[in-house]
This record gives sequence, C-alpha cells and structure tokens, in this order.
Amino acid sequence: MNSQSDVQGNLTLADELLSGAAADGCKLAVLPENFALMPEKGRDKARHAEEEGDGPIQAFLSDAARRHGLWIVAGSMPLRSPEAERVYGGCPVYDTDGVQQAVYRKIHLFDVKLPDREESYQESWSMVPGDEPVTVATPAGRIGLTICYDVRFPELYRTLVDDGATFFTVPAAFTKVTGEAHWLTLLRARAIENLAYVVAPGQYGEHPDNRATYGHSVIINPWGKVLAEQAEGNCFVAADIDPDLPAKLRSEFPALTNRRL
Repeated sequence: MNSQSDVQGNLTLADELLSGAAADGCKLAVLPENFALMPEKGRDKARHAEEEGDGPIQAFLSDAARRHGLWIVAGSMPLRSPEAERVYGGCPVYDTDGVQQAVYRKIHLFDVKLPDREESYQESWSMVPGDEPVTVATPAGRIGLTICYDVRFPELYRTLVDDGATFFTVPAAFTKVTGEAHWLTLLRARAIENLAYVVAPGQYGEHPDNRATYGHSVIINPWGKVLAEQAEGNCFVAADIDPDLPAKLRSEFPALTNRRL
C-alpha cells in the first residue's frame, strides 16, 4: 500500500485489496505497517490512537475479517499507551468471525540516522516500545508477530520459534535506502535460519512526512525461496503455502535441534 494521512481513504483502499484477496481464494491476509495512517508528523498518530479492542479502525478490521471470511494480521496501527503523546505500534489479529485473537506491540523502534545522508528517524519520539513477543495459532500455522525494524533482531525470531512459530509476519514501512540494501536479505535469513514462512507486506512510494518507502512485498517459504513478490503498487500479493512444510523441513534438516546456545 501507499498509505497517506487520510485514515478513511486508507481503510477504503485496504478493504478493496482485502476483497480482491478473498475473491482470489486467500484465507489469511497481512496488511502493511501503518496501513491506516502515514502521518505528516509522527505525533499525529496520537490523535488517531485507539484503546485496545475499541475504535473505528479496529471496528473496520473486525467487520472486514467477517465480511471477507479472512484471518487478518493488521500490520500496525496506533494504540494508546500510558503516555498521551506517544502510542504503541499495535498489530491486532482477527479471525473469520471478526474476533480479535491477539495483539502485538512493536518492540524495536527505529531510532536511526542513515550513514552519509541527511536522513534520520526517531520512532521513540512518537512511540512507546512493547516488551512482549506474541504468537497466535491460525489455520496457516502458529504465527510469530513482528513489525518492520524487528527483522534486524534475530533473537526475537528464535524466541517466537521456541513458542511454536512456523510462520512470521513482517509488515513494514522500510525506508527506500535501507530496503534496497537489506530488505530481502534479512527476510530470507529469518526464513532460512528458522525454517519458517515469512510474509512481509510493505508500504511503497512517497508519504506525507517526505519519507520514501521501499515496497517489495514478499512471501518466502521455509527454505528461503521467494514464492511471490511485488515491487510497488496498491495491490495484493498471494501465494499457496503448505502448513506442514516447516515441521517436515525441521525434521529432515534439524538445525533448530542442533542449537548449542
């Protein structure tokens, strides 16, 4: 998606894409980070922040999951934190009845000055980090929920595997510069080292805060093979997966059971 600062416009677009995915036979959909809002300023998120389980964005997600018969991993959206001006980056998950099954709060915040560029980011100015890894059982397998910058911290993915994850979601708004350098490499690494599926939908293009995101939404199998990828465009990217494949590969290639540390 190329989300902008108009929440209702972003939700309308998300609904169109979810409808198309459901018509194509999809059973589970993952939205990008900040799918509902790419603000002009980071702290604009606080004006749209919702209490967990209540608010128009979450009502939309519940209704969309029910109408389209989809499990929805809802990328990230602003959830209220104990601090009025800062929010959690929350990723709620809904089943086909529209019931919220889990919520993950982004743990690793992107506080980075890009080398050799006049470009810096400080997510902690507008966001509060979560502190709890989260997995959730779905028809596609047990999903380990992560968001964007989390992908650079492999210890989080090991924790999720130890909790039974066979599938990772990585909704993102990766910067164009870092995306060109590292996006696919990091995602394939997380898939290969954990013998797990990775589904990573991304924001693409220009956004109101003068940020350019990389796009390249991708689905990767547990052997590191790219099953589907789309560089840009408001669209859905789909692939067939085998929920039994991670267990089969982990049995045949026991890297996880050979861990020493």
